[in-house]
Amino acid sequence: MHWSAHDTLLVVWTLVGIAVVVVLISWAKLHPFLALILGSAVAGLGAGLSAADVIKNFESGFGTTLAGVGILVALGTILGKLLADSGGADQVVDTIVRHSGERRLPWAMALIAMIIGIPLFFEVGVVLLIPVIFLVARRAQTSIVRVGIPALAGLSVMHGLVPPHPGPLIAISALKADLGQTLAYGLIVAIPTVIVAGPLYGMWIGRRVQPVPPAGLLADFTGGQEEEGDATPRSRPGFVLTLVTILLPVILMLGKALADILLDKKNTLRTVLDAIGDPFVALLLAVLLALFTFGYLRGFSRRTVSDLVAVSLLPIAGITFIIGAGGGFKQTLIAIGIGDAIGKAAAASGISALLLGWLIAVGIRLATGSATVATVTAAGLMAPLLTQLGDVNKPLLALAIGSGSLFLSHVNDAGFWLVKEYFGMTVGETFKTWSAMETIISVVSIVLILGLSVVV
Repeated sequence: MHWSAHDTLLVVWTLVGIAVVVVLISWAKLHPFLALILGSAVAGLGAGLSAADVIKNFESGFGTTLAGVGILVALGTILGKLLADSGGADQVVDTIVRHSGERRLPWAMALIAMIIGIPLFFEVGVVLLIPVIFLVARRAQTSIVRVGIPALAGLSVMHGLVPPHPGPLIAISALKADLGQTLAYGLIVAIPTVIVAGPLYGMWIGRRVQPVPPAGLLADFTGGQEEEGDATPRSRPGFVLTLVTILLPVILMLGKALADILLDKKNTLRTVLDAIGDPFVALLLAVLLALFTFGYLRGFSRRTVSDLVAVSLLPIAGITFIIGAGGGFKQTLIAIGIGDAIGKAAAASGISALLLGWLIAVGIRLATGSATVATVTAAGLMAPLLTQLGDVNKPLLALAIGSGSLFLSHVNDAGFWLVKEYFGMTVGETFKTWSAMETIISVVSIVLILGLSVVV
């Protein structure tokens, strides 16, 4: 099939729709949920869809996406809240730090962040680990950057590459990739990526950038003050019990992936593992276990546990609606036929589907500052291309998009300012530390993903 004037028109209106989203988010400071709705309308109407079809496709994409991702995001958030408020996260931190010497602290911080980062949103993980970073840096008489960058790298990599975080789940849902395989490949890519961007880069840059954290925060985080509130556990869960609870959904999903590879379809064990390894079931089982290990057994009343669950769901309303709107935007792009047009261009260019997905995510990340918007949009653009790009490894494509969504966090990203203010750095120092770390994560991970595509 040859390129036509209509294909050019579709590409133009797709770019216009994306530009509308970018401008509304970055310049007009409009919430991404509203920006994605308006961007979908512009792209759909401009490409020739009727108003009724634009509405129908957006609603369809919105509902389908939330059906696949929204429940998992909610369950993961509940698990993270119970982990934090029970003292389970503190238990993991204390145990690992206690068994680490001063020279191994950067590696210990990366390990802590990766473990805690499995069920937690990035922002929640940062807020949770900041006091630990301050305490460890003060105890070891070392730069906050030296122990902070490894922790941030561990959180960021898990957030961008490993389910059940929203980013990977969005890409998995849009591309219809196998979650178990994506999880397995994600962990394979995540570990060396964290090593390079975390301890190795952290130790190097920590000798060159040594900021002084704000005195008020330093006093709060190192003064031994207890957080006040009704949800105060009588005892913290043990280290092993905490790890078992956190890692249960990961183990169940990996078990499903291995069963699908090693066992016959009619095998009873495979049937059982397929059922309990389904992401919804695996996370639900982990949450039910956490209600006891992080809740009732810690002395929390049934009312307190119920309140903790309710409170945990409030902060994710915004991101859930962004995810849904991104699904609506994706469905609008599919409806106008942009997949066929880009498929022709991609086939002609000869560029790898994995690299194409990464580049699209990088561009949108740089423009909007949002890893979620970058993932949603890139996955939406790549999904309709799969039939035209030949034999594409969907789990690796989902990871490539997640990798691109982490590229070069800068001044239009809330995470940039969060890290800058907590660490007491200048804008320039934040670029040298945080922004450089995010770029290293993105570049190292896509290289590993491309290498993995040759093997699997």
